[in-house]
Formats: sequence, C-alpha cells, structure tokens
Amino acid sequence: MIKNSLTDVTPVFFLQTFILELMHASEKLGHEHSQQLIEHIARTAGCFFEETYRQDKDGSETALDMESYTELILGLKNSIGGNFSLASSSPDCIAVSNSCCPFGEKVSNFPELCRMTSSVFGGIAARNFGYAKVEIDKSIARHDGCCEVYVHLNAEKAKNKPGIEYRDDWKNNQHNQDFDQLHSRIEESMLKIWRRQGAQPKKKYQPPVIIANSEAMKEVLQAVEVVAPTTATVLIHGRTGVGKELVARAIHAMSERCNRPFVPVNCGAIPESLLESALFGHEKGAFTGAIDVHQGVFERAEGGTLFLDEVDSLSAAAQTRLLRVIQEGELERVGGKQTIHVDLRIISATNVELEQKVEQGLFRHDLYYRINVVKLLIPPLADRPEDLAPLVQLILQKMNKKHNKAVESVSRAVMQKIRNHRWPGNVRELENTLERGVLFCKGQELTELSLDAGDDESAAVSWKQQKENAIAGVEQAFLKNSLRQYQGDVKKIAETMEITPRAVYNKLKKYRINPDDYR
Repeated sequence: MIKNSLTDVTPVFFLQTFILELMHASEKLGHEHSQQLIEHIARTAGCFFEETYRQDKDGSETALDMESYTELILGLKNSIGGNFSLASSSPDCIAVSNSCCPFGEKVSNFPELCRMTSSVFGGIAARNFGYAKVEIDKSIARHDGCCEVYVHLNAEKAKNKPGIEYRDDWKNNQHNQDFDQLHSRIEESMLKIWRRQGAQPKKKYQPPVIIANSEAMKEVLQAVEVVAPTTATVLIHGRTGVGKELVARAIHAMSERCNRPFVPVNCGAIPESLLESALFGHEKGAFTGAIDVHQGVFERAEGGTLFLDEVDSLSAAAQTRLLRVIQEGELERVGGKQTIHVDLRIISATNVELEQKVEQGLFRHDLYYRINVVKLLIPPLADRPEDLAPLVQLILQKMNKKHNKAVESVSRAVMQKIRNHRWPGNVRELENTLERGVLFCKGQELTELSLDAGDDESAAVSWKQQKENAIAGVEQAFLKNSLRQYQGDVKKIAETMEITPRAVYNKLKKYRINPDDYR
C-alpha cells in the first residue's frame, strides 16, 4: 500500500480518492449498472470541460475543429498531472500517448478509470464530429508502461477496430437500452428453461446468468441473438473455464428448439473405447458387456440441441460418423444395421486452434467446415476486467445460498488482488477461489483470499502467454508486411506461409486486419 501524509492531500488527490471509493462502493453493493454510472459521470463532466474550454477561448458555440479538440483533451489531462502528447492526427483518427498517469500508481489496478477517460474523449468528439470510437491500445492502469489512445472519427474505417463507440446522446442511450433489452431477453429465456427443470436437485441454487459488462462479451451476446433463431451449426472457441457451455445454453434458450432437450457432453472426458457408443449408441451384443440396447446422446437430444465440448478430442472414426449426422441427419448405432434419422442442432466447443489440428491432419477439414459455420470467440477473463466486479458479486450470492453464508462483499485489498491475478482457469478458477474464501469467512466482508495454490500454474501460464504474445506479434508484423508487398493478395500470402487462403483469412480476422486496406 502507498503511504501518504495528510500534508500531501490536495484538491486533486481528494477528488481522485473520492472517485475511487465511489467505484469501490458500487462494486461492494453489486450495482448492476456501475459501469454505466461511471460512463454517465464522465460524459457529463466532459460537457462541463468543453464549456469551460470554450469560455477560455472566444465563447463560440460552433463545433470544435480537430486542432481545438486535440488542444482540449491534451490540456485537460495534462492539467491534472498527466503527460499526454499528440502522436498523430488525420481526418479519420487522432492518436495521443501518455507516459505518466494523472491518477498515480495507487489506482493502477482500476482500469475503469481508463473508461472514464475514453468517455470524456469520446463524448466530446461525438458532440462535435458526429461520431467517435475510442480505442485504448495501451494503458498504465493495465501495467503496459504507457498509454496509447486512438480516437477514431470515421465510422466506416473504425468498423473493425476495438473500442467503445460514441454518437449523440440519444443514439448512445438507445444503443444501451437496446443491449439491456437483449440481455434481459436472453436471461429470461434461460430462466424459463431453468424453471421447467427446477424440480431437479442440481438446479436448486441459482439460475444461469451471463455477465456482459465488457464490450467483448456484449458482442458475444449480440451474436447469440443473430445466430440462435437459425439452424446454423456453431463453434465456440475459448480457454478452459470461460463459460462456453453457458453461451451454448443461451443459444438454445433463444432458439425455436428451446422446449426440447439441451444435452451437453464432454468428448474429452469419455474413454476412446466408449466414445462412439456414448455418442451414437449401441445394439445388444455389439461388444462384450453390451447386454441391452443403448441410446446415444444424439438420440437423447432429438429435436433439441447437442453441445459437444472439447470436440477436438473426437477420434477419427467418431469424426466420420459425426460428419454423416450433420450432412445426412442420420446415424447407425454401434453394431447396428438400421439407419436412425435424427433432427437436432449441434453446437461444438474447443479450447484449441482447430485450424492447426486440420493442418496437422488430426481433424477432418470437411468436418471442421461443417461445425464452423458460425464461430464465436469468448475472450479470457484477463481480457474482460469490466466483468470482474459483477462476477465477484454474482459468485458471492451463489456461494451464500449454497453454503448458507452471509458474505455481502469483498474488501478493497481483496478486489485489488483479484484484479492483479491472471486467472488462467478463468471464471471457473475465480468461482472455486471465492468459494474457498467464503467457506472460511467469518463476517459479512471477505478480507482474505488465498491464491497461493495457483501461483505455480499462474507463472507457467504467464510464460506461455508471453510466448503466445510474442508469436502473435511476429505473425501480425509478417501479415501486414506481406499485405503491403502483395497489395492485399491473400492467395500469394498463403503460398508464402504454406497454408490455405482460408487459414490466412482466419488469422487476419483474429488480428482484426482488413486486407482491403492494402489493395
């Protein structure tokens, strides 16, 4: 903890501390719209800062030009202790950099303050230029060592860029209202299914809830709304513990098959010798021990949705059978001769890059194309800091009901510890860790949280992540240089990299690189 003397307190320090405590109080209370509250405060403050700037100038009410806007945002941040400077400027984008956070080291673990900055920048830009998307590429608050912020002003060119969009107040509010309504529809659909199954003991604690405060998860839910009513097969990609099954359940709940079964199966947990029998069933006498007819999960999911987790672990024979089910809608039990017709939707999930499995000949390319009609990417928890606080509150509520406890919140020190941890096991690891803390908590606030058990694993994942980041950096640089060299010709790049053009397109999509920009 950073030590401060009372003589060090200044008006700026006082207000910074006040904002920090306001944010923490919002987290402790489990305020459902804490992020929206922070953004609203920032946007409102932005109106005041713009008005103050205009009064210092000539009092004009006309729209700010690029030069005035840049002067305003740089002056604003530098006046409270930052070290912002203009990195580049064009009619489509303004880039600013910073080497000194005005909020100091004490708040380096509160990335929400970066969102406040983006809301100030974005709100002012939207009012004067009609549109803005603020991309925080690097942030001192996330331990990047510096800040790099891009304010995109061209909606078309910013389409594939990450960040938060800002328009006039009515459109922005309408966007938030639309998403809130979408979130409510998905939760209500999942709740209806949960209520129908509520008599089962395993469902007695709490209905499933998807936390989506981060932009990445909002995009996932918006994709769920589009995909769910269709018959398209879906491939969900994400690391262990990110909530792939929860997203699959949301797709099922929002589909026309919602009144039929949702059958989840972990392909990696079934012994290979039993895999085909478990999936497709077997006839009596098909093998030693087959004393009766057995229906596989495909038959049990008739009319509904079958969720195949760890689909990459399927054997070659099972992959062939699965391809036939998807293409023809029919199967044969192991040891059987009768064709059985099935009508179901298949949602698959994996935590590995299936494209590499295909290139290595370990996964059928024709099956990959069949299950990957729509691909949903669920980011790891480390890339969703906005979701941490509401997830903590949700898990505390769940654990209180499960263990008859009354833990209402976590202390600020514990919350900082949670933010600092990389969570290699993602939401599942967070839930297990908090459950352990709740069990031993004696009061209403969780003040201690042990992460020692995961230190070695976290360090290993950190090294692995660093290696992956390095490889990704080299790959992105190669792709961009090749796009310039070949004027955006993906086929030539594929020949150079000795992979298929489709694999190149997948990499470009992964890194959000648009080949059209190089043609």
